[in-house]
Amino acid sequence: MSHTIERPSPLDTAGRAFSWRDAVVYQVYLRSFRDANGDGIGDLGGLSQGLDAIAALGCDAIWLNPCYASPQRDHGYDIADYLTIDPAYGTLEEFDQVVRRAHELGLRVLMDMVANHCSSDHAWFQAALAAAPGSDERARFIFRDGLGPDGELPPNNWDSVFGGLAWTRVTERDGRPGQWYLHSFDASQPDFDWRHPAVAEYFENVLRFWFERGVDGFRIDVAHGHFKDAALPDHPGGRGPDAGHNHGMWDQPEVHDLYRSWRALGGTYEPEKYFVGEIWVPSAERLADYLRPDELHNAFSFDLLVQPWYADRFRRAIDTGLTVGRGWPAWTLANHDVHRAVTRYGQEQPLDEALPTDMIAAARRRGPADLDRGLRRARAATALALALPGSMYLYQGEELGLPEVLDLPDAARQDPIWTRSNGTELGRDGCRIPLPWTREGSTFGFSDGEADTTWLPQPAWFGAFARATQAADPDSMLSLHRDLLATRRAHLSGAEPLVWLPTAGDEVLAFRRGNVVVITNFGAAPFTPPSTWGVLAPLLASQPLTDSATVPPETTVWSTLHRVAAA
Repeated sequence: MSHTIERPSPLDTAGRAFSWRDAVVYQVYLRSFRDANGDGIGDLGGLSQGLDAIAALGCDAIWLNPCYASPQRDHGYDIADYLTIDPAYGTLEEFDQVVRRAHELGLRVLMDMVANHCSSDHAWFQAALAAAPGSDERARFIFRDGLGPDGELPPNNWDSVFGGLAWTRVTERDGRPGQWYLHSFDASQPDFDWRHPAVAEYFENVLRFWFERGVDGFRIDVAHGHFKDAALPDHPGGRGPDAGHNHGMWDQPEVHDLYRSWRALGGTYEPEKYFVGEIWVPSAERLADYLRPDELHNAFSFDLLVQPWYADRFRRAIDTGLTVGRGWPAWTLANHDVHRAVTRYGQEQPLDEALPTDMIAAARRRGPADLDRGLRRARAATALALALPGSMYLYQGEELGLPEVLDLPDAARQDPIWTRSNGTELGRDGCRIPLPWTREGSTFGFSDGEADTTWLPQPAWFGAFARATQAADPDSMLSLHRDLLATRRAHLSGAEPLVWLPTAGDEVLAFRRGNVVVITNFGAAPFTPPSTWGVLAPLLASQPLTDSATVPPETTVWSTLHRVAAA
């Protein structure tokens, strides 16, 4: 039996008004999506070719990872020019074609805004290196004199997110060792000093430039960054992975004024431009501050992404997300920074009660994975997440059930996390392998033309996950996603609140939204809903059902509630 009990017709959802509140957004990691010019690197031409597949999946929008001009030391998150497209990806004209075609297909377009830092190749930073200490050019970044008799020690003890010190010393024009500059990430990514008025003016112009080209909004990278404590105090937690949240480095109060200004700018357009933040802060209360009515529209609810496969942990994360997100958080189970869901759920699940505070510890773990179990759980988790109130972000390749590629050769790895940690952290390359489109071919249909390799090597087994093969299989992960999105459109809307249902156990989650009941069985035994809930008719299941009255282990079932039982 197929996982689909009832497949909605496209006519069932015709004319549905778009809203970011319940939008399904497809995340495009452009470098690995599809290659149109045959050089082994994904590009805008390849995205144009693949937009129909994204629309056919049932998505409402795309989020495009950075495609600005960049030396690609961090594959686009090191931007050298915010007002043009990197030649490896195409041209501004090709970008405009993507936006036009996406809009024709009913897809909104989000870009990635990386404004905490730029590339060391950016013209401003090159001017800062050429200028003297104390100059206005240096004031647009965070340059400071070092400590010690000869300034040989960094200005404070801050660590980079990518490992190692967050400071690099420069050589001055006279050849002597000079000041240090701050980089929260790689040394090739200097942080801006947002207290300099030219920085705010510059990025307002950047936003306007892309808005005028038809971009519908931005995902804001490291949105809790930008401002640093002006005193640059030492982190009391010291250095290393157990140092804890560095309050001097992140979540400074001035950042809220920045988002008020961006929100006001976006409000001058019709329809209003949309902003969603990538925010990591130590408490739900601090996250909620970013979502005040005049700041960001939305923020990712990462708590759900980092939870192990336990019902109580999922419920806690869902409750937190709904509370902080004012009823419509941005959910996701994967992205370009974490190991793929199939692998994570197939690994041994941690039993500790500590709430995860970063994606490195919780979502980039090593160790063997039972991929069959991981796939079952990933299917169930996806069906659960897509039934929640709020928007949903789908990372490319998750709809194919791709596992993480953990065994990349060391020489093939390109992530600065790998190099800066001296190989102690695998980094993010394994979730960024170019997608398989066909079962055959040297690049599994990723590259048109002559390319026989891709920028990150695809494993030989990738062809088994090809989109073309899965499209013809009604029980595939791709078909499940297609059915989930169609059923979501037909039966759920952003207006229906979530009401938890009692399950008399700790291995099952169940809730109702309108007349739809969603049950996820995290346990090893089948679950039979109590008759007190009413009469349930299955709509869709993440795994084939042999008995419509029970929910199998590691399975999510959506049902319609035809009659509520008498109290």
